Amino acid sequence: MVLGKGKSLTISFDCLNDSNVPVYSSGDTVSGRVSLEVTGEIRVKSLKIHARGHAKVRWTESRNAGSNTAYTQNYTEEVEYFNHKDILIGHERDDDNSEEGLHTILSGRHEYAFSFELPQTPLATSFEGRHGSVRYWVKAELHRPWLLPVKLKKEFTVFEHIDINTPSLLSPQAGTKEKTLCCWFCTSGPISLSAKIERKGYTPGESIQIFAEIENCSSRVVVPKAAIYQTQAFYAKGKMKEVKQLVANLRGESLSSGKTETWNGKLLKIPPVSPSILDCSIIRVEYSLMVYVDIPGAMDLFLNLPLVIGTIPLHPFGSRTSSVSSQCSMNMNWLGLTLPERPEAPPSYAEVVTEEQRQTSLAPLGACDDFERALPGPLFAYIQEFRFLPPPLYSEIDPNPDQTTDDRPSCPSR
Repeated sequence: MVLGKGKSLTISFDCLNDSNVPVYSSGDTVSGRVSLEVTGEIRVKSLKIHARGHAKVRWTESRNAGSNTAYTQNYTEEVEYFNHKDILIGHERDDDNSEEGLHTILSGRHEYAFSFELPQTPLATSFEGRHGSVRYWVKAELHRPWLLPVKLKKEFTVFEHIDINTPSLLSPQAGTKEKTLCCWFCTSGPISLSAKIERKGYTPGESIQIFAEIENCSSRVVVPKAAIYQTQAFYAKGKMKEVKQLVANLRGESLSSGKTETWNGKLLKIPPVSPSILDCSIIRVEYSLMVYVDIPGAMDLFLNLPLVIGTIPLHPFGSRTSSVSSQCSMNMNWLGLTLPERPEAPPSYAEVVTEEQRQTSLAPLGACDDFERALPGPLFAYIQEFRFLPPPLYSEIDPNPDQTTDDRPSCPSR
């Protein structure tokens, strides 16, 4: 910001990352410097900073109020996250032009440090949308007598972190749909679609593995497709305005009548997009994966699978846990389908161990000499004999039911 010939006002942040981009989260300390450069001596009433963070929405709608009468309805709403003010030079009052309390700044470059802490409560991630925004900024104001104040504003970015390693975001998402096409009195076969993704949470730059099966029993040629959509929702005065944008898409092969196509982990990459905004009362940013079948001359058959775009990427252990959990669930489903209603009796002892094997096993083993020396002789013989005794005969009816007697010790009360 130029103040006049040879004079400037700038704002710089002390960045917390290696990329020198001012990015912060709730609870962080925002610090930086206001630099003032002058070529001659100047007198200053004050140098202030004003830091603020807020979400704001605004849109208009046309209304009809009768014949040849129309008006415009404005919808606005705002949420403030913090509002911080500080004086770097001078005093609070700037409305007078008296010479009292003025500060003299000599020629050269001067730096004034500032620092403030962001609220510990969750903040909305910085965002720029069609009908609203979430912005965070620091403004410097230089006040001098008999002159208009010089103001400079500089924005910084806030990310409210979303960790996709949470159980709710690691759960698989799946769905199935079917559609039958009708044309007057003629009915063709159905078109069916099943799709699944490994989890709900992803970060920009990742690729979503899509598992899907599309079966075309209709008389038309259809095309399976997939797309990621971002939905922006803005709320004001009890109304909502929604904007839906395509983020990424892919196309499968054309599918003629009677054909089936299977996607075994077809990849759809997530481009650089803003994270989901889920905790702001007036702005929401949500994502979804739409797997659909493009049907000429008819409404598409589609499945919507919700997504959450986070900031903390998947931990390798989280991926393994999710995979193991999914595999365990599949195995349990498989077991539930294949376990017989009545258990089958195990093979007899004679079918497994012959008398010759048993006698051989009871003989002293050279490999166990050290173990035999470590144990008393009778005890080792007892262990060997017990290991190779045949099991009791299998029966689903207990041949020795419990018989309660007076001299049997009772179970202690819990």
